Amino acid sequence: MSKVEIHGYAIVSDNDCIADASGQTPDVLRNDSDWAYFQAELNKSAVTVLGRLGHEANPNPKGRLRMILSSSSTGLERRADGWWWNPERQPWTESIRTVLPDGGRVAVPGGRQVFDLFLGIGYDAFHLTRAEGTYIPHGVPVFSSCDDNTRAETILSAHGLNPDLRQVLDPVGPVSLTIWRNASQDS
Repeated sequence: MSKVEIHGYAIVSDNDCIADASGQTPDVLRNDSDWAYFQAELNKSAVTVLGRLGHEANPNPKGRLRMILSSSSTGLERRADGWWWNPERQPWTESIRTVLPDGGRVAVPGGRQVFDLFLGIGYDAFHLTRAEGTYIPHGVPVFSSCDDNTRAETILSAHGLNPDLRQVLDPVGPVSLTIWRNASQDS
C-alpha cells in the first residue's frame, strides 16, 4: 500500500478548548485567516475524517471525500455522503486501505473523540492553531486528557510529535499556528 499521511487540524482557545459547553464552535474560534489555511489544507487531502456530529454540522459543498466515524456503522460502509466507519468493528489499517488504496493525505479535523482516536493511530502532523487571548469556560478540550495542568502541546509531545516554529496567521487576534510533526519522520 502507498503511504498514508495523517494530519490533524484544530483551532483552540488558551485553555485548549475546541468547542463551548454545548459542543458548538464559539465565535472566538472563528477566524478568516485560519479558515483559509484550513481550506487550503483540505484541498491537499484525499479524505477528511470526522465525527458524525461534525459531519452533520458542516456542509460539504466541495464534495470532498469524507470518512465519518459512527457507532451506527457495521464496520466500513459506503453511503451517498461518504464512507461511514466504526473503529470498534474494523481496524484503521483495513479501512484506510479500502478508502485510499493508492495512499494519500488524511485530514482529521475532529472532534475530540476523533482526535483522541488518532493519537493512538498516530499523526504524521498536527496543525495546532491557537486563538490567543481567548478562554472558553466549561468548554470541550481538544484532547480528553487536556486540563489545567496538561496542555495540548504536552500531549502532542508525549505522542512523539515535535513543534515547528510558531507562525502568526492573523496578527489582529492574534491567531497563531504551530505544526507538530512526527519525530521519527523528516520534516
